[in-house]
Amino acid sequence: MIESHKQIWANCLRVIKDNVPPISYRTWFEPIVPLKVENSILTIQVPSPFFYEYLEEQYIEILSKTLRKELGGTAKLEYSVVMENNVYASNPPFTVKLPTNDRKELKNKPLSLPMEEKKSIKNPFIIPGIQKLHVDPQLNPSKNFNNFVEGECNQLARSAGFAVASNPGKTAFNPLFLYSSSGLGKSHLAQAIGIEAKERFPEKVVLYVDGIKFQTQFVEAIINNNTNDFVHFYQMIDILIIDDIHHLSGKEKTQDIFFHIFNHLHQNNKQLIITSDMAPVDLHGFEQRLLSRFKWGLSADLQIPDFETRVSILKKKIYNDGISLDDDIIEYIASHINTNIRELEGAFISLLAQSTLNKKDITIDLAKKMIDRLVKNTKREISIDYIQKVVCDYFNMPSDIITSRTRKREIVQARQIAMYFAKGFTKSSLATIGSQIGGKDHATVLHACKTVNNLIETDKRFKGYISDIEKKLKI
Repeated sequence: MIESHKQIWANCLRVIKDNVPPISYRTWFEPIVPLKVENSILTIQVPSPFFYEYLEEQYIEILSKTLRKELGGTAKLEYSVVMENNVYASNPPFTVKLPTNDRKELKNKPLSLPMEEKKSIKNPFIIPGIQKLHVDPQLNPSKNFNNFVEGECNQLARSAGFAVASNPGKTAFNPLFLYSSSGLGKSHLAQAIGIEAKERFPEKVVLYVDGIKFQTQFVEAIINNNTNDFVHFYQMIDILIIDDIHHLSGKEKTQDIFFHIFNHLHQNNKQLIITSDMAPVDLHGFEQRLLSRFKWGLSADLQIPDFETRVSILKKKIYNDGISLDDDIIEYIASHINTNIRELEGAFISLLAQSTLNKKDITIDLAKKMIDRLVKNTKREISIDYIQKVVCDYFNMPSDIITSRTRKREIVQARQIAMYFAKGFTKSSLATIGSQIGGKDHATVLHACKTVNNLIETDKRFKGYISDIEKKLKI
């Protein structure tokens, strides 16, 4: 008798399976879990409020017929909605009367998102229907692993990304949170994961979307009263890549909807890949419950590439473009453009344009002229290494001593000043600043900035130090 509810539901599914398309059966009936049967009432568990609403809209007739066949004319269906942390759990379950000619009546209906009932699911990417094969991944084919140059600056992120692409949703790296300053390759890596996963698992639904587009789609869904369509579309994705999640800062309603999409995908072993310009611990304007989920998997940063990696990046691009270039020219560009990959590639394109338009060979002299002009006309992004050098030169101490473990007062103070300027002059996360200046954590950087600010207000001599160093950094 204990197994009777399972048997009843299995009998119903045999009939339903013969009467609905295979994709609809997998989407709407396989996730249902039968819980119990009492007094001709079958209780089933569904994963979201929208799920039962859609069943009622589209499949009430076949549910009614199959249940009455199994339980008789007085059959009733009870839903129990269970999501993570019971956000929408119905307690007690609510009952839906099965006569299809009457308007459905819900008792003890649970709290739900403000969703309007719709008869069709609309894809935010203007693709009709909900069939998985029709979802365009929105990926750039050139942003693949073959074109991603691995170096010490991105080794962990790249290795984790390839592991995720090889086994999406089944590694400890879920979500995979990639963060770095602008132009260091996190978007390229995120797309490379999607491309590799799609090649390995063609049946999986992969989608790449940036934070601004996600926000825009959600606002449009609210305006058009089809929020439930928006939610269900994203709940169908197997590998969801959200680029630049920091754009959702302060967007409370968008964060709330993403929170529930995140929960649904994670519970169902779907892969999430998220990128940001800073580590989860440094994100501001986000709900704590969402930040905690960003930390469930692996957070990996991509740092400024070293000289050897910059050379490799240029050689890869030159090879892909079918161009021949002397090593001394490549090394000259790599040594003078050391901010990010985007500017490095931009410098090469500018050099190529100069050569083509002026019908001149690419020589070291042409490279020097172009680089000099580019550096003068471009606002230079100050690096953490450069800040440390300026601070050490100012206090007349070796440049490497600032990263040592010594606790001498003057060196600790120089280290704190370097952290203070790194926070103000770079886009690096606190964690990145700390790791590059003495292997410290983000809390140490925060303490250093607070200490420097206090000394500026109370110590005129110290304030002079800060003013002098700031002038040198702005030259």
